Amino acid sequence: MYWLGMWCESKKILCALLQTRLQAGKGYRNTLHCVVTIYKKENVTGFFKGLSFPLASITLYNSMVFGFFSNTQRLISRYRYGDGRHPCSMLDLTVASMLTGLVSVGVGAPVDLVKIRLQMQTQPVLAENFNLAGNGSVPLRSMGIQSQSLYRGPLHCISTVLQNEGIQGLYRGAGAMIIRDVPGYTLYFIPYTLFCNWLNPDGNAAPHPCCIWLAGGLAGSISWVTATPTDVVKSRLQADAMQHRKYKGILHCIVQSYKTEGIHVFFRGATVNAIRGFPMCATMFLGYELSLQFFRSF
Repeated sequence: MYWLGMWCESKKILCALLQTRLQAGKGYRNTLHCVVTIYKKENVTGFFKGLSFPLASITLYNSMVFGFFSNTQRLISRYRYGDGRHPCSMLDLTVASMLTGLVSVGVGAPVDLVKIRLQMQTQPVLAENFNLAGNGSVPLRSMGIQSQSLYRGPLHCISTVLQNEGIQGLYRGAGAMIIRDVPGYTLYFIPYTLFCNWLNPDGNAAPHPCCIWLAGGLAGSISWVTATPTDVVKSRLQADAMQHRKYKGILHCIVQSYKTEGIHVFFRGATVNAIRGFPMCATMFLGYELSLQFFRSF
């Protein structure tokens, strides 16, 4: 399960870099243009920015998410039906999924913030005015100036955020993440359960691995695509460093993004989300179910 998680997370982060740049960056016309631009300006290494910290925390995060979801189902079944192994109703699954999404933010928000700050620190600084040689404020067109690297790595990023913004700085964008993940995990676990039931009418037998893989992939794509608008807001808030703060909060970010870029801005990265969602979630659910079957066999 650990190595499956590592493989899935590495694929996820490579796609997440494109998603982050499309959602919070400037100057990218589409996904292909984003890929080409990153390669030209940053070479292959540009695609691996922000990789180490999520990889190091993947075991904790996935164990917490799937473990909390499973244990919540058991607690609900024990409370409502007197038996922890009693099948959950759709309402039970909804409650367990929403609680999982809420709790996941506690670990996921700092991880996402560090990843996004590292991925975005080569973005150009947009400046409207420069103070030149005592000549006062000289109006210039927005110029792309390569920013200096603020962070030397994940640990330096964490310490810098804590020094400059306090503990709440690590949870910047957590509100938007809750809005994304509470319904997002509901549209993750419930479609998976429904697809498994449809693909495996004989509920007494364990689902075939192919059914698990397909159900997990479809559920992942649905969850990630529908979460794209709130994911855009979350990414922009987390990329918004204190030195160049642009957004005052969730509502201000939504209004400003809509005013400057239109309604289509909230669907940036949807294609990347759909593409990455299927193989990543298919493999994660397959690894999760096979692990459960293995340990239950003893």
